[in-house]
Amino acid sequence: MQYFNANFITSAINKSQWPDHLLKEVVLAGRSNVGKSSLINSLCNRKNLAYTGNTPGKTRLLNFYNVDDKIVLVDVPGYGYAARSNNELNSFGEMMETYFNERGNLKALVLIVDMRHKPTKDDIEMLEYAKSKKINTFVVATKFDKVKSSERDKQSKLICDTLGISNLIHYSSVTKKGQDILWDKLNNL
Repeated sequence: MQYFNANFITSAINKSQWPDHLLKEVVLAGRSNVGKSSLINSLCNRKNLAYTGNTPGKTRLLNFYNVDDKIVLVDVPGYGYAARSNNELNSFGEMMETYFNERGNLKALVLIVDMRHKPTKDDIEMLEYAKSKKINTFVVATKFDKVKSSERDKQSKLICDTLGISNLIHYSSVTKKGQDILWDKLNNL
């Protein structure tokens, strides 16, 4: 198992709070409770690098994590969480729009979907948005270990067909399945 020197840099709600560095940034986006923070922790082989909670919607800011002074992972608020006010949702939308439009360090988006469920309208819109911005995008299906082996091919096809993609990275934060594949993709940026 590879160990990384990974650490939290900062949280930001606006451009003035973004960290100043020259490293590539990779955004991890997906609906609430899809496992973004768990993926960061498992990807970096750290238990508590990114905060994880039992209830969705814990991430409310852009959270920046430096990994080996080579890449910065950016954990963003999940979309699709109904317990947010309209003002809060609008604020999140503006924060994300500014980041995607103005952050020169942004090199890729990891769109995270739950292997157990069909991608949502929000997932489709996020993927289309990334394509329109010409952002390198990798789709990762988390919670692979929670899907019966007899259902995995069917679920993979459902995700690929719904999103109109041919490549999907299967990932488990528990077993680390997909960790090497995702790191290879990120290192090849």
